[in-house]
This record gives sequence, structure tokens and C-alpha cells, in this order.
Amino acid sequence: MAEFFAEVEAATGVRMPWNAWPNTQIEAAKCAVPFAAVVTPLHHGGGADSTAPPVNVLPYPPLRCKTCRAVLNPFCRVDFDAKIWICPFCYQRCHFPSHYASISLNNQPGELYPQCASVEYKMAGEAGLPPVFLFLLDTCLIEEELGYLKASLSQALTLVPENSLVGLITFGAQVHVHELGFSECPKSYIFRGAKDVTKEQILEQLGLTNRAAGGLQRGAPPPPVGVIAGIGEGISASSVNRFLLPASDCEFTLNTLLDELQKDAWPFPSDQRAARCTGTALTVATGLLGACVPGTGARIMAFVGGPCTVGSGTIVSKELSDPIRSHKDIDKDTVPFYHKAVKFYEGLAKQLVTQGHVLDVFASALDQVGVAEMKVAIEKTGGLVVLSESFGHPVFKDSLKRVFETGDHALQLSFNGIFEVSCSKEIKVQGVIGPCASLEKKGTSCSDTAIGQGNTTAWKLSGLDRSTTLAVFYDINPSSQSGPTTAIGQQFFLQFLTFYQHYEGDMRLRATTITRKWVEAGTPGGVEELVGSFDQEAAAVVMARLASHKMETEDGFDATRWLDRSLIRLASKFGDYRKDDAHSFNFAPNIAIFPQFMFNLRRSQFVQVFNNSPDETAYFRMVLHRETVTNSLVMIQPSLLSYSFNSPPEPALLDVASIAADRILLLDAYFSVVVFHGMTIAQWRNAGYHKHEEHTAFAQLLQAPQDDAQAIIKERFPVPRLVVCDQYGSQARFLLAKLNPSATYNSANGPAPGGDIIFTDDVSLQVFMEHLKRLAVQN
Repeated sequence: MAEFFAEVEAATGVRMPWNAWPNTQIEAAKCAVPFAAVVTPLHHGGGADSTAPPVNVLPYPPLRCKTCRAVLNPFCRVDFDAKIWICPFCYQRCHFPSHYASISLNNQPGELYPQCASVEYKMAGEAGLPPVFLFLLDTCLIEEELGYLKASLSQALTLVPENSLVGLITFGAQVHVHELGFSECPKSYIFRGAKDVTKEQILEQLGLTNRAAGGLQRGAPPPPVGVIAGIGEGISASSVNRFLLPASDCEFTLNTLLDELQKDAWPFPSDQRAARCTGTALTVATGLLGACVPGTGARIMAFVGGPCTVGSGTIVSKELSDPIRSHKDIDKDTVPFYHKAVKFYEGLAKQLVTQGHVLDVFASALDQVGVAEMKVAIEKTGGLVVLSESFGHPVFKDSLKRVFETGDHALQLSFNGIFEVSCSKEIKVQGVIGPCASLEKKGTSCSDTAIGQGNTTAWKLSGLDRSTTLAVFYDINPSSQSGPTTAIGQQFFLQFLTFYQHYEGDMRLRATTITRKWVEAGTPGGVEELVGSFDQEAAAVVMARLASHKMETEDGFDATRWLDRSLIRLASKFGDYRKDDAHSFNFAPNIAIFPQFMFNLRRSQFVQVFNNSPDETAYFRMVLHRETVTNSLVMIQPSLLSYSFNSPPEPALLDVASIAADRILLLDAYFSVVVFHGMTIAQWRNAGYHKHEEHTAFAQLLQAPQDDAQAIIKERFPVPRLVVCDQYGSQARFLLAKLNPSATYNSANGPAPGGDIIFTDDVSLQVFMEHLKRLAVQN
């Protein structure tokens, strides 16, 4: 079944925890795992490891239902003689337009073929607009860090598409907006970092108002050639071109500015933090883009090296004696700046979403920089986030390179998306958890219960790429106690529409339509069908997103207890057992690994915040909320490969028992990739045996996990941290923290020769399963 679900995902970009739904709300409430669809709107289809064809692109606009606006799809009933199609969502009879006059059973349009359940329409007549990249640089850095940042940006500028527009803002104690169109000498406009500025003040000072710039007026003649499409009303092209220029025209100017860029000169005592006005700089950047290119695909790429200490968005005082807030401080509400900063970024997010622009944050510092407060603005605009220790670290440098590179693993950044959902009348939409913002489009399909961005059937995706994934939650309609009507048999339908600006510049509409069936869940046969339709991987990802969302939005929410109770309910409902006999308990193969996923989720960085800062927790959850099922599952339950002389590389149990002295382990935990050498292997390597010709097999054994680790790193964003460590070494903790503690310091039996133990009081998977079985079989 896992292979079948993967094939369905490759064809449509959709995974669902339940692929058959109970036809009453009462039975639905007993299922413990929510009814949802994990949707990757721009899934690329096909691929080297898939038999599914790539998504077809049709060069004409779609046909839409005149009542519910659903798009024509393979599940519509068609009367070829009368030239009529019936919408499966609202049952409206719609006539084909005149240019469809020649259709017949043997001459069908592309969107009616079964293999076109996911199809893309290229919107004719839509002008291609160049993307805009506004770089926002923190200059309150030590010289070494500033040098790393400048070098990475210079390299990134060579990768930026030539037709794209670029701009530069630097900030420290003040904000400097650099005028790239004035190449005779460096010229910038300065804003006080400690002073809040309004959008009108920004435009006035930059000379972007009618009064200041003498811009275009209503009734004025058309702008000359070279005026940028999408510029703000009343703004002339020459005014815009002062700050935003095509990359090919200003590459020399930008590189000159970067070469001459110095550390922020504003003095501060040794017992204080630097004056850094991150919030004011973002306000200025947002105002500049809103005036110059509203509605055009644009990204603010902020490079931040420390916490905001002055102006809007301040997260900590200048005094070094005042620590930056921790999880405990937030829980106790002893955070003087936190709530005000979050409110500021909520306002910034609203403005960015209205303009259709994206906020990306690349944070590189040993301490926190305020990602937890920025989270709302990053997530609602669909922005990228990368957290690293230094601007010289490969995690930052390679991730920045990945943003602009082309090829098989390119992100393919797209802009200005609108995501809409249609569903059968027996279903209502509860909401979405993912990188989007509600468009507040209410209707009969909206559920009374809201999850995530709820009370709407449409969401704004200011920025999206090929791996952007949304979790859509559904509710079985309370008024539909008897299941679907006989008119549509035992099926229901879901449709996902994504209208967006393609990374090549043109506007497109991606339409994905799926069908699943209702079952009588109150009967033994219905229960068996439900179990057979269960996708445990998608279910684990949905539970992870929902748990992390509840932890952020519900006061006093105990995620571990909630996950345990949900798992017990699922086991009690769908397990095979005799009452009060734990030894008789069995799970069907479709559910057998789900408890293991929940065990690892309980121990993951999404649920356990101990030893993680608020910034790190926010970072982990943002990446979880935007990635595909496959990638999210690696975050929840890392994969482990074993390399030895005795066998080819093979999967190993995520257990401390997998450690052996003569074995190399490769752990993929998504955010980090660990190459772990057993004690004997490490000793042989330190002795240099791999350098001798007679030990080529050993050299190959050492190299194999390194090559596999680089293959993982090459195709992932954010780029994971590579950790190479030895058994009993200090960095071995990166592996030990992820393993099942089947052998601990207080175990009755010690480890096998060459094995290891974990110093923890956590229960093992075996103990966890025993407790689950005992509780599931009770009355």
C-alpha cells in the first residue's frame, strides 16, 4: 500500500491519511486521526524514480462551472451529443463553448483524460513579469562574518536571473536605502532605526510620491518604453529604477557597494548589544516594494546576524545582562518585548500579503535573532527560512546558492499564488496549516470548526516552490448522516486550484481533482475498508502539523498527552484483540508502523522544546509546515543506513542496538546528516590503513557513506548540517539523541560487544508499545 500511495502522490501531489471516509459524522469522530489532504500544489510529477508522467500543460484557459467555479475534470459526467458537462460538486449542467463543438467520445479535450487528474493551464495573454529580489543586509557584524556575507552575496548575484530586478538595503543603527540608478558615486537614503516610520513617510523621503517625484498622473499619456509593468499608481519608471534595476544593469554597481560596505560604525559600550533596527529596515523594505512593484512577484531577502534592539520588532534590550527570552520565559509571560514584536510582525505580514510579496530570512548567529517573532510574517507570505551558526557555514552558503540555481533540484521559486478548494456537498473545509494566508472567502463549504487558517475556501500563497505543501483539514457534514446521495454512487470529490506566476514569468492555473469513496464504518466490512485505506505516513505528518500548531495557539496544551490519547483511541478502534488481553493485540500492516512514528514524534524537536531556543523551535516547525510528506517523515523519524564489510549498505533499525564497532552508520535527520564511525573503524582510519593499496576495500567503505551523504545534501533545502563523528566522541550525541534507547545506563543487560548505551530516562519503543497495547484493550 505504501508504494500505491507514493504513486498517487507522484501523479497528483496529494496524500491523505484516510483514503476512504466514513459516511456519518459519528463514525468519523471515532477515527482519532483527522480527515485531511496533504497537497503539494506545484508537484512536478514523474521523476526518475516514478512511473507517473509529468504534469501536462494545456495552452488554453480552463472551463469553470458557472455556479461553484470548479474546473472541468475527468470525473465530470459528459453528454457529448448535447455538448453538456455536469459538475460533480454542485451538479450544475454546463454547456461547452463553441470552440469545443468537435468533441466526441473519441475526440476528448486533454482535461477529460483519466491521467489528467492533475493538469496545468497556461493563461494566454498574461504578461510575464520579472521577479524582484530586494536584499536586506545586517551590518552589525564582526568583520569576519561581514566578509563571509559579502562573498556569498557576490556569488548569488551571478546566479540571479538577468531579467530580474534587484535592490539593496543595509541596516545597523540606521537604515540605508541604496540608490542603484545613481552610478556616479554611492548614494543612499537614511532612516533613523529607533523611530517608527509610516508608509507615507517612507515614500516622501525616498521621493516616490507624486509631489516629490512628479510621477504619472491620471489621464497622462502612456509611459515610455522601459517602464516596469506593475509599478505603483502615480510612480514613474525612472523613480522605480533608482532603487530597483535589472540584475544585468547593476551588477557592477552592486559589487562595488558590497566591496566598500563596512561594519556599522555606530558606537556601543562593551557591556551592551549593538543597536540593530531589523524591524524598521523590514518596514522600509516593505514600503519601498509596495510603492514600486505592488502585485508583482517580489522577495525581501533579509540576512540577519543578531537580535533587534531598537525600533519596531525589538526582542531584547541593549543591556547584555538581560538575556534573550527562552521557552520558560514565554510560558511564564515574563517577556517584556515578545508580544509587542509579534504584533508588529503580524501587521507587517498583513501588508506583505496584500502586496503579494515574500519575506525570506537567513539568520546566522550563535545566539537568537528573533525568528520566533518573525515566524508569522515568514509563514504567511510563504517565505524561506535558514538558520545557521555563521555566514561562513556551508548550511548558509549552500542554501543561498540553492535558491537561485537551476537544474533537476532547483527550487523553482514561483509567486503570487492563490489556492482554492472545492469539495462535495457532504464535506466542509476546516482550514489549512501551511505557508499561506486566509483570503476570507466564506461560503457554504466552510466548517464551523476552524483549524489553522480557517473560515475560508481560498488562501494567498505569496511565495511557493515545487516542495511547498499545505495540509487541508475537512469535516464530515453533520447534516449528512446517511452518507452521499445515490445520484453520485459512493464517491466524493475534492479539487485544488492554484493560480500562480510561474518561475518563467507567465501566469498558470494548476487544477488537481481527486475522488475517494464513502464506507459504512459501522459494519465490520466498513472498518476493514477504512483500515485498508489508511496511509500511516501521511497520518503521521498530519498529526505532527496539528500538534505543533496546537502547541503554538492553545495555552497549556500538552502535546504528548494529546498524541498518546489519539493513538490509544486509534488502537482501540482498529486493533485486532481480545478484550483485556494485551498479548492478543495486533495491528493491520497498514497501521503497524504508525505507533512507531508517534513514538518518535513525541521525542522530536517539534514536541520537546527542552534544550532548543524559541528561534530553533520556530525554525523546525516552519520547515515541517511547508515540506512534502516524504521530507516531513524524515524529520519525524530519521532514516538510518548501515555500512560494513559483510554486506552492501542496508537500512538499519533506528535503535542503539544498531551501533557496532566495525560498522559505519549514516543518519539522515533532515536538518543534519550524520556519518558515525564505530570504534574499530575509527581506529583503523586514524592509523591510516585506508591509504594503503592493500586496503582499498576499507577506503571504499569509508567513502561510501560520504558520497551518499553528499547526494542527500545536494537535493535538500535548507541544506542540512554534515556531522562526521566517531563512537564515544563528543559529536556522537547527534546520532544518540535520535535512537531508540533500548539499552540505557540502568538496563539489566549491558550492550553487545562493541555496542553502546544511551544515558537517558526515556522509555524505549518496546515499553511504549506494551503500555499502548495494555491501554487499548481495556474497556
